[in-house]
Amino acid sequence: MRANQTKSGGQVSITQRGSKRIITSNGIPDHQVGRFPNRGNPSRISAQNYRFSMPANPKLRSSPTQKRGTLFGVAVNGVPFDPGTAEVWKGDRRSGWNYEALGGAIPLGLDANFGHVQPTGAYHYHGLPVGLMQDLGWSSSKASPLIGYAADGFPIYAITAEVDGEVVEMTSSYRLRSGNRPGGSQPSGDYDGTFVQDYVFVAGSGTLDQCNGANVVTAEYPNGTYAYFLTNDYPVIPRCHMGTPDSSFSKRRR
Repeated sequence: MRANQTKSGGQVSITQRGSKRIITSNGIPDHQVGRFPNRGNPSRISAQNYRFSMPANPKLRSSPTQKRGTLFGVAVNGVPFDPGTAEVWKGDRRSGWNYEALGGAIPLGLDANFGHVQPTGAYHYHGLPVGLMQDLGWSSSKASPLIGYAADGFPIYAITAEVDGEVVEMTSSYRLRSGNRPGGSQPSGDYDGTFVQDYVFVAGSGTLDQCNGANVVTAEYPNGTYAYFLTNDYPVIPRCHMGTPDSSFSKRRR
């Protein structure tokens, strides 16, 4: 991050209306952000008009939901979580190889919050929202505060949780594939995290499921809940939902 600027004028409202939780915001972060535009990101942050709706009492599905063109969720400051990228190998969307935002192969102009700006002016997070976590008092020695809500209504926390009376790190169950990519009509080289497809889910290798979630007890949910976790390692922000994402989280056309 070359230079910092503090954004002011952030507006967010979180309310419950009947069976729905409604989050409205202008998408302006209330913490320091990187300087935009920058060499890797030519866009400038501008106010949005977000209105996200989700079930206040979400239900788990029998299998994960992976829906293209959907934001994963929204932080408590009204800034969306959008871990995916539009960039694909050789620009061919049929290749099946998507560049990983945090893999370092494509210049996205991310700031210290792993956020950047779409051409619409929408600031969003691709990784751990460091500034927000600091503002919320996150600490590795404490269970995570509430970070946000996913598009299916389940809560989002960051890295830590209290399990059996102890604060532990919640860890991803994704691992880099071994060996080399196929080559030929597909990318070659080692599986090194450049592409999303370099990773594979290995059940039980971490504490979280394929959507980076687990059943936990938290301050907000003393009777327990399914919750998503942002992690130190891939996928950092989950890439699927265990509930049904609401249509209000559909990405806006750039």
